[in-house]
Amino acid sequence: MGLSRRQFLGHSAQQAATVAAGVAGLTGAAFAGLGDDRVRLGVIGLRNRGRELLEQLATLPNAEVVALCDVDDVPLAKAESYLSATHRSRVTIEHDYRRLLDNPRIDAIVVATPDHSHVPIALAACDAGKDVYLETPGTHSYAEGWWLLAAIARTGRIVQTGVTERSVAAIDSAIEVVRSGRLGNVRTARAWVAHRRRPIPPKAIGDAPENVDYATWLGPHGERPFQANRFHFNWRWYWDHGGGELTHWGVRWIDVACRALQPGSPETVQAVGGKYHFHDDQETPDTLTVHWQFGGSQLTWEHRLWSPHGWEGRSSGVAFYGEQGTLVVDRAGWKIYEQSAGAETASGDATRDHLSDFLQAVLTRRQPKAAFSELREAEGLCHLGNVAYRVGRPLHFDARSQKVTGDDEANRLLLPPYAMA
Repeated sequence: MGLSRRQFLGHSAQQAATVAAGVAGLTGAAFAGLGDDRVRLGVIGLRNRGRELLEQLATLPNAEVVALCDVDDVPLAKAESYLSATHRSRVTIEHDYRRLLDNPRIDAIVVATPDHSHVPIALAACDAGKDVYLETPGTHSYAEGWWLLAAIARTGRIVQTGVTERSVAAIDSAIEVVRSGRLGNVRTARAWVAHRRRPIPPKAIGDAPENVDYATWLGPHGERPFQANRFHFNWRWYWDHGGGELTHWGVRWIDVACRALQPGSPETVQAVGGKYHFHDDQETPDTLTVHWQFGGSQLTWEHRLWSPHGWEGRSSGVAFYGEQGTLVVDRAGWKIYEQSAGAETASGDATRDHLSDFLQAVLTRRQPKAAFSELREAEGLCHLGNVAYRVGRPLHFDARSQKVTGDDEANRLLLPPYAMA
């Protein structure tokens, strides 16, 4: 990524030290990048979610996509053709995201790359004066969250995560119901997702495709042999690049639970699970239960990747268990059980609304609905859950030091993989 591991980590440590010294909040610097009411964007990462975001942005009147970037020529060419055919737009094409950061025409970037590259790109973007839309999860490790918060505080940039659930009015109203006391005391919540994923059969190490800039894809991880299983989409299930289902889906629903319960930092974190169904090449668990214990409440996460039948009759969502009723919320809306009335159906296009919120935040310099500073809590809980699973024992977390008490192995795993190499 243009930096050695030592240079990158030194830069990030300096940022973290700035936060520790007491720097908080944004600078409030005036936004001077626009001459009209449009935000000029560069989109980095154009497969799957990146392509979806590109197509949504192309329909928004105050967005202008002026640059596309991907390490793979195939999705890059398809995205360029799409814009040319549907919007007659001419865009700058790049393989190296740093060229987008050097481009004075670009006001903000959209990052839809693998998780391991999110924070390196976002840090560089903040330093380059670009605002950032960062797909979920925004970070790949617990420590990266502090580095990114430091960069936001130091540069005053807008950084929004892709947690579209923050742009769903029905989810907001469910959170208001829980916090209103209508359910009585709510001390327990459960979040979950149940999918039927496909196994990942082993594949041999080989050469990277000629149309792929594999060294840039690896970023600060340095050199390593190419393996197809760790590339397009499946990178999510390997620790060097993703955090499995807990960060892929868990951040979204854990955030809903945290907004409602406001639990603070966990005292203990426990995780049990394993690869019970997929005896294949992936590293992350296909079955996992994580339990976070707070001072006066508890939160549980569960995922199963071999069955579509989840808790409370829903494939994903959150259940809040109160003394006077149970509220269950998912992407379709919410419903209260054990009471005579209480339900709301979700409507609208969450992704479109979410992107529109980001654009308005860039234009007005207000904080977006899913500002990274707001999602840091949920992301941190998910990373701690993965660490508890990987070390195979409960974690006792100290909120003041932001470390696991008496567990060097766990504290080492709070860092991103490239910091441990």
